[in-house]
Amino acid sequence: MAWLLRRVGISLALIWVVASIVFLAIHLVPGDPAELLLSQGGASPDPAIVADLRDQLGLNRPILVQYADSLWRLLHFDLGHSMQDDSPVGDEIARRLPRTLELIVAAAILAVVVGIPAGTVAATRRGSVFDRIAGWLAGLSLAVPVFVVGTLLVMVFAQWLRWVPAGGYVAFATDPARHLLLLSMPAITIGLGLAAVMFRMTRAAVLDVMLKDYVRTARAKGVAPRRVLVRHVVRTALMPVVTVLALHMGTLLGGTVLVEYVFNWPGLSGLLVSAVNGRDYPEVVGIVLVISILFVALNLAVDILYGLLDPRVRRG
Repeated sequence: MAWLLRRVGISLALIWVVASIVFLAIHLVPGDPAELLLSQGGASPDPAIVADLRDQLGLNRPILVQYADSLWRLLHFDLGHSMQDDSPVGDEIARRLPRTLELIVAAAILAVVVGIPAGTVAATRRGSVFDRIAGWLAGLSLAVPVFVVGTLLVMVFAQWLRWVPAGGYVAFATDPARHLLLLSMPAITIGLGLAAVMFRMTRAAVLDVMLKDYVRTARAKGVAPRRVLVRHVVRTALMPVVTVLALHMGTLLGGTVLVEYVFNWPGLSGLLVSAVNGRDYPEVVGIVLVISILFVALNLAVDILYGLLDPRVRRG
């Protein structure tokens, strides 16, 4: 329990550091934030409008008061209001975030289902035809950018074969079958590259563990090969693989912009692009904070999973 509380405390401290960095970054940018937000096409905004916006954003108050207020609002899940339509930023993020998370989770499931078994088989059959072909496909998947993969999938499966729509979004509650159909291509686009990473990491980790003394000892004692592979090799090899998976999922939180654009998937990345283009300061800050908090939460989940896979971590 002490180990878990320590990890949670570290995660909360990281969230505080991230929130502080975001706050300082906004206030350390050269120039007046309100004037920068209102500047369009290089034209100078009306001073009265700038003063009104500074008052609206609370920029006239002392810096420490602004900092304390931002932390207090964050503790109450208050991310402010959009400058474009005065709607609560938190509500719009809450509406779009599940769509991006669904896309990332679907891609991660695909990567795990394909990458880990393929990497394990390739390691146990090192140098075989399967190992060579799988390694070549993994290298190809890593070399091709996601927007190229997405465009090719649209051309082949949507335009030529007409098996799936080119893009769009339908709520699961409205039409579950169509929702999953529309989710398939963007999830595959992201999942292919992640599956290649999982394949390479799993193959390398399994090969490394297979050379350990305790694995050779288990084999010498006559333990069944499948039991050795599952209980001694794969379980240990999964630890670095889990770390890489979690880190990549955190990266994908901010890296799905192109995929959501190609497939017209209305997730959080599209909201971030529109907020940046519209210079919507509260919305940009809110999205950055949410993505950062989710990244910290993913790392906490990895730490907990590490503790479950290896009891030595809990004693550290």
